[in-house]
Amino acid sequence: MSGVGDDANPCSRTAPCKTFAGAISKTAAGGEINVLDPGGFGAVTITKSITISSEGIEAGVLVSGTNGIVVNVAATDVVVLRGLDFEGLGSGLNGVNFIGAGSLHVEKSVIHHFAQNGINFAPNAGGAELYVEDCHIRENGTSTSTGAIVYRPAAAAGGGNIVDGSNTTVAGISGTIRDSGITGSSNNGIAAVTTAAHAAASIMVDNVVLTFNVGSGINANGTSASGQGSAIVRVGRSTIAANVTGVSVTSSGQVKSYGTNQLNGNGTDGGFSLPNLGQL
Repeated sequence: MSGVGDDANPCSRTAPCKTFAGAISKTAAGGEINVLDPGGFGAVTITKSITISSEGIEAGVLVSGTNGIVVNVAATDVVVLRGLDFEGLGSGLNGVNFIGAGSLHVEKSVIHHFAQNGINFAPNAGGAELYVEDCHIRENGTSTSTGAIVYRPAAAAGGGNIVDGSNTTVAGISGTIRDSGITGSSNNGIAAVTTAAHAAASIMVDNVVLTFNVGSGINANGTSASGQGSAIVRVGRSTIAANVTGVSVTSSGQVKSYGTNQLNGNGTDGGFSLPNLGQL
């Protein structure tokens, strides 16, 4: 990829493409798209295993009125987005919109100014996974139903197994957010939402700073009936401060602490669900 490339090129090092959309059709499943020099490379929809990587070079995804990158892959696929700069200009929908299955890794990226969510993780099947590491996700969302990172399984998402806090095996989605900053969202910084039977959301949050979010720093919103799973967020080594609410739960949602967090200085701090997980 190059800011002065051309999508008519074969997307080789000596004849690079101009946009991610132009490069992806010329990249085999399981392949990698690399950025050679700074540029804005546009929106793209990903439907296969692929890595888009930019280490130390600005790789912009600038959109207005649409999603930045849509990920709609099969359960066996893995997508890696590394070193990207997503800009939504206040009207872009989601920075990353995951609507398929499989696994998504977002690393060393900045996601800001999207009208809906920085990352909207709404898989259509159980067993899907989201991993976020070393990212800055700020000033996203324009309403109370939006935020920075939202785990929101589609209705009746089935298959895959996780283990909830009571050691009950349930179908659902899972993921990890670590070494990141989440700030200035119009609603929640991190939200885990269980929407239907067999659609539990389980998240591990490690070494994350959540500040100045208009809703909660962390919210777990789960319904639990007829044996279906709930929404569980486990938190360690994180700072939750200067949000309207620090930690909140809705219905049977749970936010559990490893006892290594800083939760203070919010409009309402809230509290972690018992029992405390202890320091491991």
